[in-house]
This record gives sequence, structure tokens and C-alpha cells, in this order.
Amino acid sequence: ADRWLLVSYDRDTIRPHTLGKFKDLLLATAQSPAMLFYLDNFQRVSPTAAQGASRMRPRVKRFFETLTNPQMSGAADAGQGTTPQRRARMNRRRALRREQSNGQNAQMTAAAEQEQAQMTAPPQQPRRQRRGINENYARELMELHTLGVEGGYTQKDVQEVARCFTGWTIFDPRGLGGMAGVTNPERAGTFFFNARLHDDGEKVVLGHKIPAGGGINDGLMVLDILSKHPSTAKFIATKLARRFVSDNPGPALVARTAAAYTKSEGDIRETLRALFASPEFNAPENYRAKIKTPFELAVSAVRSLGGETNGGPALHQWIARMGEPLYMYQAPTGYPDTAEHWVNTGALLERMNFALALVSGRINGTRVNLSRFAHASGSGAVAGADKSRLVDEFAASILQGDMSPKTKAALLRQLNEAAATTNTSPAPSPTNTTTAADAPTMTTGALSNEEFARVRGRGGARRGEMSAAGSNAPIPEAARIAALILGSPEFQRQ
Repeated sequence: ADRWLLVSYDRDTIRPHTLGKFKDLLLATAQSPAMLFYLDNFQRVSPTAAQGASRMRPRVKRFFETLTNPQMSGAADAGQGTTPQRRARMNRRRALRREQSNGQNAQMTAAAEQEQAQMTAPPQQPRRQRRGINENYARELMELHTLGVEGGYTQKDVQEVARCFTGWTIFDPRGLGGMAGVTNPERAGTFFFNARLHDDGEKVVLGHKIPAGGGINDGLMVLDILSKHPSTAKFIATKLARRFVSDNPGPALVARTAAAYTKSEGDIRETLRALFASPEFNAPENYRAKIKTPFELAVSAVRSLGGETNGGPALHQWIARMGEPLYMYQAPTGYPDTAEHWVNTGALLERMNFALALVSGRINGTRVNLSRFAHASGSGAVAGADKSRLVDEFAASILQGDMSPKTKAALLRQLNEAAATTNTSPAPSPTNTTTAADAPTMTTGALSNEEFARVRGRGGARRGEMSAAGSNAPIPEAARIAALILGSPEFQRQ
């Protein structure tokens, strides 16, 4: 169910704090309904909170619990009320009881009475899941957001942090109070600190004493401690270096980036400035060393060809086929940021299929205009000299001229072989049409010779006219050239 909150989480929580203080980003995520719901933090209650809550009037207590626990919505629905929906439910229940009392089904009546007796028996009255200390958020806050798995925290620290965040919950999570006119509907689904549910005792987190009676400040102190911890500086520096420099950043780069983080008190902008100004960032061995994710590949392909897109489901589906369904990664770590996750035979095939579909106009809502290239007009074959110029023209636009001689030679060889086969072979059919599986053969040598060799081995059909993905109709040679360049190792790199 958290999928409904993810877009807002990205837009309203992450993006506004991307270049600010890391502590502010931590606070925004800690108070985000998406995070509170995803890790069940909004149901975290101090074990001693029930004692105070039990002294409330039953109706007030029941409604109060409904505001902070959606699992209690059923109990709220069964309570007193005069809304049409509740009256209808009550009438249905009365009708069912009358039907049972008339003896139409004695066995059903007996079973219902037994179930009713069990429901009303004192030991069975709590129908909702028992709430209490929940360590999910505390553990992931330290393991994934700040210190890292080797950051020096203990299980006791996890428990103490969990205590600090008791009472951090969601106000009226299902909007029941707003619908009933009891609470402000505009506050429904927003962060809410409930002091009644908070553990106000003394805590010790990573050696720092957090005095009793702090209320919401307990959680704020934890975020301050974690954001300033040396392990957090190293953990964040490593992630940023891996994202922007290489899959395996050197310890010297990580150390300097961490020092910039510490010196600036967690200023993300200053940390990135130090990273981008480092010798490693501009080193030849790290130039375009990172592989594009499917999302980056799709966006950069449309941009490089001057295309237009409505960003609709058809484009989403292609990104998902290449391995990155948007907002659908289940693990809390997010999509991996290393090439080994993205470069494999199946993924390369889908990337080439995407390129063919894009240049062929077969993605609904997305169009590219190849006619703007001087030598790309027409749909027939291109002469040898013009073919070489067209390759250079596309490479200049798509790759900013950054195509290796080896890649260009392989691309021209692929085109010439396809043209020769076309001139001596019958029209392609579903059994002899070469599809995207053969296309990557021209790209060997720059990204991963082994990977592309495996991709080539997957193409069982003979050489011939490359067709658009899902179609037997041959595509223009200019479009074929554009697709092959989009599938080149140079374009696969950031």
C-alpha cells in the first residue's frame, strides 16, 4: 500500500532537501508518512503508554486509537454513530440476527452464537494487533541511512533509538476522523507526535545520554547524533563516490569526501563540491566509467535524438523491461548503483530492443525525428560514403563524437553485412528475420566483450534486415544506424 505515498515521498520529502543539510533530510524522511507507514513506525508505542490510555473514556480511547492505527478502523465502524453507512451496517446485522433467530439454519445460528461468545469473552476482546516497541525504523535508520552495517552500533542502541521514536505517528491515517467531522481533514495522513504514546524515560544512544522527559526532542537528538557521527560521514561519502565516480571508489577519495562532510556539518552541497573537484573524479580511468540505469538510458536516448514524450505507461513499460520498474524496487536500499546489476545478457538484449522500438516510432506517446540529420532522409539504402558520413553525424549528435574507431568499424561492418544479405536473400519472415539479439555484435570491445559475445550467441537467426522490436517490417537504414549507436558501449555509459 505504500506505493501510493512514493511519488509524494520523492517529490515532497527527498527533492527539497537534496542539496541542504543531511540532518534536515533525515528529519524530513523520519516524519514522512511514507517512511512511518513503510516501517510501521507510526504504530510504535511505549509499553507504559497503555496504562495512561486505559484511563480514558472507552469511546474517546477507541477513537484515539483509530487515529493512530488503521487496523482499528473495524472497531471504530462497530462503535456508536449515526452516519448512513453505520446505520446500514447495523440494519444488516439486525436482519441477520432475526434470520438466525427464526431457526432457518440452526447449525449456522449455533456457530454464530459460539463465535459471538468467543468475541465477547474477556481474553479475546483485543481484536487488533498488539502494538509496542518496533525496531524496524531504528535499525534501518542506522544500517541504511546513516552509520552503515559496520558503523559501530549495537542491538542495545537499536532498542534505545526505537524508544526515542515512540509516539512519532500519523494523524488520522485513514481519514476517519475527518470524515466524521471530529478532526481537521487537512491534517489527515500527516506527521503527528503523540506524547501519550512516547517513552519518556532516560535513554543512551551510542554513548550519548538522552535525559528523561524530552518528548519529541528525543528523536531529534538521535538524528543530530547520527548525522554528526564519523561512520555516517564515511558511509555517505562512499555512497556518493560510488554514484558519481566509480563502482569501487578508492579509500583516499572516500576519506577526503568524508572530511568535507564533517567540516561542513553535513552540508550535501559542499560534500559534492569536494567530490567533483577531486582528482579521481576527473581521472581518465573514471571517465564514463559508470553504466546508465535503464531510466537514464531511456531519458538520454529520447533527448539525444531530439524526441518528444508524454512520459506515459508505454515508456514506463520499456524501462521496466530493461530492469528498472519505477517505484517498484522492494528492498529498502533502492536500486543498486553498480554495473554488475545492470549489465547482463538479458538486459543488453532489452536495451537494444528499446533502441529499435524508439527509432521505429513504436513506443506510444514517444516520437523521435531523424529527418533533422542531413543524410537521414529517405527510407532506402545509403551508399557507402554517405553511410560513413551518416554514422559520423549520428555519433556527433548522440555521442558528442565520442565513438572509438573500433566501434565505428564494427558498426559499418554490421551495416554492410546486413545490406549484402538483404540483396541476396528473400524478404524476411518471422523465422529468418534478425532482431535486436544480433544487433549488439557490432558493439564488442568497449563495454564488455564477454557480455556482448553472450548476447551474440543468443541470436539464432541468420543475418538480414534488422526489424523493429515486435515487427517483421524492415526499418530505414538511418534508423538502424541510430539504434546501433544507442546500443553501443559508449552510449551505455553515463
